[in-house]
Amino acid sequence: MTALHQILLEPTDVLFFRDGRPMSGASAGHTAAWPLPDVVNHALHAALHRAGFQDAHAHRRGRSGDYSNDRTRKFGCLTTAGPFPVRLLKSNAGSDARFDWFLPRPKDTQVKKSVKTTLKPLKSLTPDTDGIWRESSLPKPLRYAVVNVMPPSKDTGGEPWISSETYQRYLAGSDSECDPTNFLKDDDIADTECTIGISIDPATGTAGQGESKGQIYSAHYLRLRADFRLGLFAQALDKVASDPDSRRDLVRALLNDAPQSIVVGGQQRLCTARRSDAPVPLPLPTGLANGFNVAVIDGQKRRLVKWVLITPAIWPEIEPGISKRGTERKFHPGGWLPNWVCPETGRVLLETVNQKERQNRRSLNALGKGYQSNPNIGAWLVAAIVPKPIIVTGWALPNGTDRPVGGAKSTHLAVPAGAVYYFEAESADAAAALAAALNWHGNTRGTEIRNRRSTLLGEKGYGLGVCGTWEFHEIGNKR
Repeated sequence: MTALHQILLEPTDVLFFRDGRPMSGASAGHTAAWPLPDVVNHALHAALHRAGFQDAHAHRRGRSGDYSNDRTRKFGCLTTAGPFPVRLLKSNAGSDARFDWFLPRPKDTQVKKSVKTTLKPLKSLTPDTDGIWRESSLPKPLRYAVVNVMPPSKDTGGEPWISSETYQRYLAGSDSECDPTNFLKDDDIADTECTIGISIDPATGTAGQGESKGQIYSAHYLRLRADFRLGLFAQALDKVASDPDSRRDLVRALLNDAPQSIVVGGQQRLCTARRSDAPVPLPLPTGLANGFNVAVIDGQKRRLVKWVLITPAIWPEIEPGISKRGTERKFHPGGWLPNWVCPETGRVLLETVNQKERQNRRSLNALGKGYQSNPNIGAWLVAAIVPKPIIVTGWALPNGTDRPVGGAKSTHLAVPAGAVYYFEAESADAAAALAAALNWHGNTRGTEIRNRRSTLLGEKGYGLGVCGTWEFHEIGNKR
């Protein structure tokens, strides 16, 4: 039985996706953007609840170590990745149907109809005698500014979506001509429709009364083209009778090998969900595992590894104190900087462990017993391209443990897909270990999703990325 499923969502109407910004007057609340990963995760989670599965394994409510004794939260086993735009290449949806998956363009390539790398770190700064980099206003721990190697132009940025096949050529460093149909603009995928609505009073459920009297709002809706779908991957292996060795596949049971209607996004908009076994390998680009470029820096050979986000990531600010596992927790600013990178030195704080050790540590956490991590990957963050953040929020129903009155969830600023992080590794082995820790597929050949490097909402598809290699732009080098 295949645990990971491919799900294609075909809207039956326009779709409504909004963030936490207000919708009143001329403000549409950013309601027609491509849906964030948590949207489709919540849609499947709600569908599992509506399906009325009996004897589902229940988890305790709560967060940050403050848990209730009642096990009432179900379907915590659900993990997803996506959604990505998927183009149907053949009109019939039978076994011979073919699909093109598209991903957000990496931000270091900005030429239309091309994946040529046009932004590169500039190797021009040198540290002072005490080792501190004072010539730059870059935030810690960055060493190099990223510059445009192309002549100035008003026409920059390129198409926001590229196919998975073309993305693979980008990771391989290919500058050869690409198929122009593998580059898409937003309006190639969907149209945006705008409507004006009248606010409804929540107390009476009517318009023109109470708090909503005289209020209107504008909203944007997403209408996908006929040959496009929302594509995602999902897995939900639920424990049977709390036995971790006995599980049932809830995604297969939910969709039952037949098209099913599920609610996706706001305003009860429906999509038809079609499930199939996830292809092997997955139709996503696979990152480099080795063969990274080499540069001599401060008299030492370094391997140059870059990591590109294919889904957004959330890295929150971390206050100093004692962690849930009983170890010292230092301050970390989060935001654009991954929580697994030291904010002072840029050192990667990840540790390579095998699957058995990872399971043992989870067991220790469940028992409230801590362990001391031992970062053992010799690599440092030295440069980054980080676009403007995107807003992630939501609405929660009340519960008796940690949210007695319900209401708006915490608002997070996520690093968008396409952001690029540049690392220097001290050896070929360190570079390979870093790639295995950062590639979404780990050290597999794209057969499973292993790494979700977002501190928050990783199970909902945040923090997936792929590794490539990079080179410096030298002054006077026109490449």
